[in-house]
Amino acid sequence: MSRIFTVAALAATLALASCAGVSQQSVRLLPAPTARHSLPVVGDYIKHVVVIVQENRSFDNLFAGFPGADAPLYGYDRKGHKIPLQTVGFIPLVNLDHDFGPALRSWNHGKMNGFNGKVSGLPENYPYGRLRRSEIAPYWTMAQRYVLADHMFPTEFGPSFTGHLALIAGTTSLNPSKAVVNNPIGGPWGCDAAPGTITFTVNPKHEIKTGGFPCYTQFRTMADVLDGGNVTWKYYAPAIDADKGGILWSAFDTIHAVRYGNDWTNDMSSPQTNVLLDAKRGTLPNVAWVIPDWTWSDHTSSGSDLGPSWVSAVVNAIGNGPEWSSTAIVIVWDDWGGWYDNVPPPNLGDFRGPGIRVGCIIVSPYAKPHYVDHTQYEFGSILRFAEEAFGLPTIGAASAGYTDARATPLDNAFDFSQAPRPFKTIPAKYPPSTFLRQKPSGRPPDTDL
Repeated sequence: MSRIFTVAALAATLALASCAGVSQQSVRLLPAPTARHSLPVVGDYIKHVVVIVQENRSFDNLFAGFPGADAPLYGYDRKGHKIPLQTVGFIPLVNLDHDFGPALRSWNHGKMNGFNGKVSGLPENYPYGRLRRSEIAPYWTMAQRYVLADHMFPTEFGPSFTGHLALIAGTTSLNPSKAVVNNPIGGPWGCDAAPGTITFTVNPKHEIKTGGFPCYTQFRTMADVLDGGNVTWKYYAPAIDADKGGILWSAFDTIHAVRYGNDWTNDMSSPQTNVLLDAKRGTLPNVAWVIPDWTWSDHTSSGSDLGPSWVSAVVNAIGNGPEWSSTAIVIVWDDWGGWYDNVPPPNLGDFRGPGIRVGCIIVSPYAKPHYVDHTQYEFGSILRFAEEAFGLPTIGAASAGYTDARATPLDNAFDFSQAPRPFKTIPAKYPPSTFLRQKPSGRPPDTDL
C-alpha cells in the first residue's frame, strides 16, 4: 500500500501526540487509504488492440525530417562520407536485399554505415533514400495527430518471415541456440508449404544453416495466451492460391496447433477487408492483426501506391465506428526492407537482433497528441501491451527467447487522464471502396519467396 499522507492528517497526528506528551519521533504514522485504481489501468480503457502490418520500410525511409524525431536527412557510408537522403518514389519496382547477412553488413557493429545498393545490383547509394512525403501523406497525418514511436525495432535482423513470426509469438527461437532466419524458399509459408520447402536457421555465431519444414511446434504464440484468457482475436489476412480453395498468407499458418486446431476456423479471417466490415458493425475482436494484399503492400516491388490508403481505410473504419473510444491501433512495418536507417539497434545480448529500426504509429483516443515517443520498443512491446490490457501473462520466459517478457509495453504513448479524443477522418488518395471492390491479387504481400 502506498504510504501517502495529507498535510492536514500529518499535522493532526502530530498535534495529538504533543498533547499526550509523546515524542514526535515515536509516533507511528499510518498510511492514508488509496483508491483501488490510484493509477490508470490500461484494461480499464482499452478493449481492442489492432495491429496493422505493412511491409519493408525503415524508419528513416518513411519519416526522415519529421520534427522532433531521430531522423536526419542524411547518413554516412563506410568511408565516412556524408550522404543526403535522396527523395525516392513509392513505386521503384526494385527489391533491396534485406536478408540477415545484408542487415548485419548494414548495421556494421552499430556504425550504421554499411548500406550498399550494389548487393542488389543497384547504384551504391540507392538505399540512402526517403519517400516523397506527398505519396505517404496518411502516415504523416497520423504521426502528427497521434504518436510516432521513433525507436521501434524488429525482434530479428532480416526480412518479412521472421518479422511476422515475431509479431504473433515474440520469438523466432526453436531452441536457445537456434532461431528461424530469412525467408523460406517455396510457398506459401507455413504448414501449407509445398513438400521440400527449404527454411533456414541461425545460431549465436551467426552461422546460417538449412532448417526444417515451416510448421512449428517448438514455441508458443499469442494464440495460446489469448485462448487461455478467453480473449477474442482475429488474424485478417489475404488468401493466396485462391483457385485451390484459398490459403491465408498468415504467420499463424506456420503454427501447427493453430493450423490444425479450432483457431484456424474461428479466428482466421479472409479476405482482410472483413476488418472494415467488423469495424463498422462494432464487432471487432479484442486483439487483431491486419495484413495487406500484395497490391496494397508498401513492398517496393508491388508496383502500387495503395498501401497508405489501405492503412487509412482501416483506421478510418475503426475511428468512425462504434468501438473507437476503446481501441488502440498500432501501425508497424515488418522489416527495414534494405533502406538506410541512422539509429543502431540496442545491444540486448540477443544473437537474433534486435533488427534495424522500422516505422511505428500509435493511434487511439487516448494516444498523446502530436507526440514523438523516444521509448525503446521492440515487436515484443506490442504483444506486452496487449497482454497488459487484458491481464494476461507473457507467452513465455525471456530466458526462453520470448521478447514480450523483456520488452517495455507501449504505455508511454498513452495518456489515460485525458478525455478520449474524437476521431477526425484521415485523408487518403484512394477511398475505402477501392479495397472493398478490388479482387484479391492471389499473391502474398511480400514476394521474397
